[in-house]
Amino acid sequence: MRSGWRAICGPMLTVAITLLAILLDRSVHIPSPAPLFVCVVALAGALAGFASAMTSAALAVAGAALFFAGHRAVPLHASADLVGLLAVTAFGTAGITGLMRERLLAAFATERQSHATAARLSAALDQVDIGIVLLDSETRAEFINRAFRDYFAVPDEVADGKPPFIALMYHSRDTGAFELPEDELGTFIAQRMEMVRIGDATPINIKLRNGEVLRFVCAALPDGGRMLSYTPVTDLVRHTDAPARADYYRSLRDPANRKLIRYLRLAE
Repeated sequence: MRSGWRAICGPMLTVAITLLAILLDRSVHIPSPAPLFVCVVALAGALAGFASAMTSAALAVAGAALFFAGHRAVPLHASADLVGLLAVTAFGTAGITGLMRERLLAAFATERQSHATAARLSAALDQVDIGIVLLDSETRAEFINRAFRDYFAVPDEVADGKPPFIALMYHSRDTGAFELPEDELGTFIAQRMEMVRIGDATPINIKLRNGEVLRFVCAALPDGGRMLSYTPVTDLVRHTDAPARADYYRSLRDPANRKLIRYLRLAE
């Protein structure tokens, strides 16, 4: 049995209740402490697990036997029946609460491990230059990595608020992120929303006003959500541009320059 106050709490309470009941019963007629013993066993199982609960149950049965032995108001055969009933109840309670606690602790451990894995994955996705957005089944953004925030100048308070995908599209429109005429933006946004809605995985290129080109792909997830990826393909798409500007287009893939462009755009 593990040491510590949690492990000894149940057994100590059981012994204290037994002694107190025996002492009080000599001067004042008190009812059977058996229900209280069962509560203490359940408490011991919840606090310290199976071993502490079983120890408390054994002490409770012994204490009840001592109590009824000196309790003249209860016949001997009735006392034996009460002690037997308490033994079944106490040990059953100990087994149930101990098992429930172990399963609960295992569930908590699994949940903590899942959270730790999710945190590591989130940190890893923030290091890549591919913009990634995870949508739930209602197209709300559950996760937006750093690259996407930089590409489309999405503030952290907006990205962390789980906005709907349509709100992200309107934000990009309002900040002038897309290299499109204003009269074509409505159709462009409607087409992107339809692709996300049906889970169309056809890749398309999105040209940004800063000269960068992103390849957009929508992947349908088993739970009904969507994973959107924005891969920088500026060098591939702009290969026919003027050679003198090749260094400029390659520099657009630098995450540090993305931030600089973002700040310049906000300043404007």
